[in-house]
Amino acid sequence: MSAALQWFKSTYSSDEGDACLEVAVSWRKSSHSSSEGGQCVEVASCAHSILVRDSKQNPSEAPTLRVGPLSWAAFTAAVTA
Repeated sequence: MSAALQWFKSTYSSDEGDACLEVAVSWRKSSHSSSEGGQCVEVASCAHSILVRDSKQNPSEAPTLRVGPLSWAAFTAAVTA
């Protein structure tokens, strides 16, 4: 599990430092992921969405799946049933 916050620079911020805003999320590793690096899935909760990523990839380049809270609740209920 990743204890440190992961910071992301806003897409509205420029490289010159104008209007810089960074957002932090705390990623949690799935309990079904192994400690040897296999099947590593991480999840982070935000105000209006749940973020899901493959932790084996570079976090700054890896795609992140964004899911609404109701959809996430339905998904987790279906896979744990």
